[in-house]
Amino acid sequence: MRAQAASARLSQATLRVWGDEECAAVHQATLRLLAETGVEMRHERARELCATAGAQVEGTRVRLPAALVEQALASAPRSSSLPPRGGSTEALELTPGRTYYGTGPDCLYVADPETGARRRARLADVKDYASLSDRLPHIDFVMSMGLPEDVANEVVDLAQFAAMLAGTSKPIVVSSPFGGASLHAMREMATLCGEARSFACLAMSSPPLTLDEVALDKLLTCAAFSIPLVLAPAPSAGSTAPASVPAVVTVGNAEVVAGLVVHQLARPGAPFVYGVGVGVLNMRTAVEVYMAPEAALGDQAACDLARSYGLPSWSYAGMSDSKLLDEQATLEAGLASLFGSLSGATLLHDVGYLESGMQSSFDALVLGNEIIGYVKAFTAPLPVESETLQLDEIMAAGPGGNHLARPYTRRHHRLLWQADLLDQNIFERWQADGATTLRERVKARTAALRAAPPAFSLDPALEARLQQIVAAALGAARD
Repeated sequence: MRAQAASARLSQATLRVWGDEECAAVHQATLRLLAETGVEMRHERARELCATAGAQVEGTRVRLPAALVEQALASAPRSSSLPPRGGSTEALELTPGRTYYGTGPDCLYVADPETGARRRARLADVKDYASLSDRLPHIDFVMSMGLPEDVANEVVDLAQFAAMLAGTSKPIVVSSPFGGASLHAMREMATLCGEARSFACLAMSSPPLTLDEVALDKLLTCAAFSIPLVLAPAPSAGSTAPASVPAVVTVGNAEVVAGLVVHQLARPGAPFVYGVGVGVLNMRTAVEVYMAPEAALGDQAACDLARSYGLPSWSYAGMSDSKLLDEQATLEAGLASLFGSLSGATLLHDVGYLESGMQSSFDALVLGNEIIGYVKAFTAPLPVESETLQLDEIMAAGPGGNHLARPYTRRHHRLLWQADLLDQNIFERWQADGATTLRERVKARTAALRAAPPAFSLDPALEARLQQIVAAALGAARD
């Protein structure tokens, strides 16, 4: 276990639930689980890799000795890069201490941007979300935001990927219902668009303590191509894990670490991102609640574990359990974004989600961008040094003076965060501007952004080539 020494100095807002002692205890519990109970691995090559390395394999059950786990933790890189495909954005540095924000994958429903009605997601929505995200300065990576009903199931992931490539140059995180075969085609598509390394892959295991064939196949393919892998199980308190937050995190940690062992055996040093999503099943409604306080607490504990391992991490921001963009959605999106930013997680996803991950919303994404700007300002470094203390300026103004006309104010006042959608005006000016609500301002801004010419567009010939790849994959799947 690569414990990170806690700094005695703090220079920015942060949040911790577990310190070194708690993380070490969960790590030891994880080692015991993996060695004594083991995990189900439903992929022959994964089991062969583990057996050759010294694991005990009986059928599909694999028991991993502590030495294999420690070896995997030692070989996993602390950082990797996720570049864009041209454009003005910089590469995402997937390393502890850096935080980036993005959308989420595969919602069944979309809040129609014109009518507000809840309807099934379509492929056009995937491209529209990517295009909108390209315009939002605080959205750093893009996911599909919709599982389109108007696409053949056999190639839904490739169609989503093509739509995102056509809508944005920002890095993409893909979520596919299939194994690693799709990643071959995606790599070809990303290469055609300018950068083979511009996407990462999300894989989810099947709690409790099971790595299914699809997840393992993606894991092995990502290792082979050095595609950054985000392994993010979602055990749930009371259903796929005991009704205890530490127990849920331990179950998820065991699955992530077991996957990491296979991943690093396949290719030592392949890029890996640690992710555990703590679920809480509401026993009254049978809904997996996103914004339960225990879920947020467990997600933070998982980020603390990732930090103790020295691994980049995956968590949540900007989502809600509400069914529409209302007061609950605003409150929960704000809390989720603040918690996520304070956690120090590397990749924060699901900005713009409603309905516990069942529905996405263009308006919620635009509001999320505003909220993220606020929390970025709140979590920015706040060093105490001569440049920030400005004693000379304080003394020059003196008792009873002011700093409105001082040179330091002229040079620095624009660096202070300014609201774009939140109202911070006096009553009379707010009234003169139309006395609008936040929801009205968000809706107007979303409509304006969607009506403007796209900030990014793909060459039509290249977009046609992507569609040819999707069509060829569909033909092969149906032969």
